[in-house]
Amino acid sequence: MVEKQSSKGSVFLKIVKWAVAVGGLVLMIAWTGGAFHAKVQAGKLDVAAGKPLPQDAKTYTVEMKKIAPRVDVVGTVTSEEKVHLSARISAYVSKVEVQTGAKVKKGQTLIELDSREIQEKLTAAKINLKQSKTEYDRTLNLYKKNAATEQALTAAEHRYSSVQSQVAETKVMLTYTTIKSPIDGIVTERKIEAGDLANPGQLLLRVYDPRKMRLEVPVPVRLIDKLSLNQTVDITLDRPTRPFKGRVSEIVGEVDPSSRTQKVKIRIDNKKGDILPGTFGRVWVRENPHKALLVPAGAITMVGQLEMVNVVQNERVLRRMVKTGPSYGKLVEVLSGLSAGEVILVSPLKEG
Repeated sequence: MVEKQSSKGSVFLKIVKWAVAVGGLVLMIAWTGGAFHAKVQAGKLDVAAGKPLPQDAKTYTVEMKKIAPRVDVVGTVTSEEKVHLSARISAYVSKVEVQTGAKVKKGQTLIELDSREIQEKLTAAKINLKQSKTEYDRTLNLYKKNAATEQALTAAEHRYSSVQSQVAETKVMLTYTTIKSPIDGIVTERKIEAGDLANPGQLLLRVYDPRKMRLEVPVPVRLIDKLSLNQTVDITLDRPTRPFKGRVSEIVGEVDPSSRTQKVKIRIDNKKGDILPGTFGRVWVRENPHKALLVPAGAITMVGQLEMVNVVQNERVLRRMVKTGPSYGKLVEVLSGLSAGEVILVSPLKEG
């Protein structure tokens, strides 16, 4: 009997321990689940978007302004007076007196051609001239004495006149052996060297007058009405980089059908003489005025290929994507992404 009671007590004790363990586990689960805490209603966490506005941040209020945009039209500089010097006879070059970039004066000798062959022809022609002159004078005296016929006199006169023409022609050809500058200017290109054979029509040197420079620009037909003869315009060049004033000297009447442009020639004030032919240049043309949103160029940042600004709202700074247009000095036109009255940072916040 005692053993049976002891066995029953052991089983009961195990059941109690199991029940206590299960109850403890249930209580732990209930506690971790918040069963013994006050319930909090579900809702959104109140966190403000963006970053706080720094106290020393400079802001800019976006405004709609009326502007007359300037369009830059690209052209090339050339000289109004440029000369291509070429040979007029076939002869070897004896001497080239100048290098590319040299300043030359009107009448200055630039190239000497070999003149020995022409000199020999001139010497022979002068001898023939002397002989024909003697023959003509002798025939004339005989004719006056009725000792020579009129036909003989005419023949002697013809020979004398022919040799005179030959001498004069040879003298002219001799002048072709000395090539001189027809203008005051600068040598831009040298195409011949001493010892080379110069042929008629062959380009030897190019010379231009640096005081008479102009910018030739193909202006779109939509802008032609903005330009007129003798109008003063603003010009910028690749070199020298200082601003220039120009005056419209010619507007070509013909329209290029492929580009729908008209060539405009603009004379440039080049008192310093430092503008080179072929220089890349722009002329600025005013378009019709229109309203636009303008912001400081420094307020725009690039994030990859995207243009962004920092917009200020409720003392917070938010980043917003925009699309920009042309620049006007330190301002740039915003085509989309902003509205008049909005406030942006002049200097965007640094990320990180």
